[in-house]
Amino acid sequence: MSDSKTFQGGVPGVKAISPSQPPVQPHSKKRKRDAESSNTEGQRKFKKKKFKKAKKPEDIQDDALDMTARVNHAIAHMDSRLLADHVAQRTKRFESDLSLVELEDRYIPEKAILDTTTWEKPRDLASLPEFLSQFSEQNKGGQKLSAALKKNGSPHTIVVTGAGRRAADLTRALRKFQTKDTMVAKLFAKHIKLTEAVETVKRNRIGIGIGTPQRLTDLLDDGVLSTAHLKRIVIDASHIDIKKRGILDMKETEVPLVQLLAREEFKKRYGGSSDEKIELLFY
Repeated sequence: MSDSKTFQGGVPGVKAISPSQPPVQPHSKKRKRDAESSNTEGQRKFKKKKFKKAKKPEDIQDDALDMTARVNHAIAHMDSRLLADHVAQRTKRFESDLSLVELEDRYIPEKAILDTTTWEKPRDLASLPEFLSQFSEQNKGGQKLSAALKKNGSPHTIVVTGAGRRAADLTRALRKFQTKDTMVAKLFAKHIKLTEAVETVKRNRIGIGIGTPQRLTDLLDDGVLSTAHLKRIVIDASHIDIKKRGILDMKETEVPLVQLLAREEFKKRYGGSSDEKIELLFY
């Protein structure tokens, strides 16, 4: 009896425990926190592991990227329809704020793109002259790549690339088509100002002009570069930089490229008659 009273009355300095509640085990709160922390960490690891397994579209194509030659071999396997879809997807991605009507204005039709999937050689600098010769009108009795109109600044071929240094490399590769009467013109480099490029176009008969999308657009807007006799636009699409990016993979180059290709004076001649038609070649 005395023991019961002692329990109920409690011992001085010790908190009484209600018989209806189970005793609190020592360190139970710490174990609970440790368990919760362990579960949270496990969930984080699971999510991190799950995220790593989900590949982005760019990662899936890594096996097509030749970093030694700096070439994306996937471009070579895309026919006209696939290239048109590929460019449209890139445009939708980089210009997500455009309306459906605006996206339609940017769309490059399949009929504009020449199918070059029959080309089996590497799409590098060394093979570019032969590539152009095979897919130009040179083999169809048309204008030779080494020819140029008497009118200055009126090329038959424009090559579009992503950077000034690359433009210089392409110009050297295509110099075999330059003669004393016709120029293979580099229309962009970091040290060449727009005014200098304008003077170059004005003073020379140009057969092939090579530049970046924005520089070519500036020359067209200025009116100095004529497209009246333009036969083809070659896009330097297979070349990639050290970060595995090509002209279609960067917003700063893809957007001005598509704006250039979607110019009204070009679009009305895509898929037109043989005399006026402009063809797009993705190299």
